[in-house]
Amino acid sequence: MFDDQAWVVWLGLALVLVGVEAATVDFTFLMLAGGALGGTVAAAMGAPFAAQAVVSAVVAVVLLLTVRPWLKEHFTVAHRELMGAQANVGRSAYVLDRVGPASGRIKLAGETWSARSTGATIEPGEEVIVESIDGATAVVSRARVAGG
Repeated sequence: MFDDQAWVVWLGLALVLVGVEAATVDFTFLMLAGGALGGTVAAAMGAPFAAQAVVSAVVAVVLLLTVRPWLKEHFTVAHRELMGAQANVGRSAYVLDRVGPASGRIKLAGETWSARSTGATIEPGEEVIVESIDGATAVVSRARVAGG
C-alpha cells in the first residue's frame, strides 16, 4: 500500500515520537525517533520493509545505548542543588564593617549582607566563610589561612 511512500510513513512516525518525547522528556522516545529516521533513509533508498524495520531497530538500540546515557548525564540534575540564600553556605565573603557576635556587614556574591560571627570580632577587609544563613543574616567565621 505504501511501498512507494514508505519513507513518509517512517518520517511521520519519527515526528509523532518527537512529540511524545516533548511530553515525557526522558530521551527514550527521541532515540526511537532517531531509529524511525533510520527507517526513513532505508525506505528512501528503496530497501524492502524488513530491511527498513531492521535498520530502524538497530539505529534505535545504538542510540539508546550510546547517546541517551550521555544526554541524561548532561541534561538532568543528579542531585538537588541548594537554592536561594542557602546556596551561599560555604562561600567566602569579605568583611565591610566589623563583624562581631551581634552584627556586622559583609560582601557576599556581589551583595551586601548583614552578618554576625560565630566567635571573635572580625575586622574589615578580612575573608570569612559563611557557616549558615539565619533569616537575612549570614553567620560567618574567619577564613582559615593556608599554612596557618
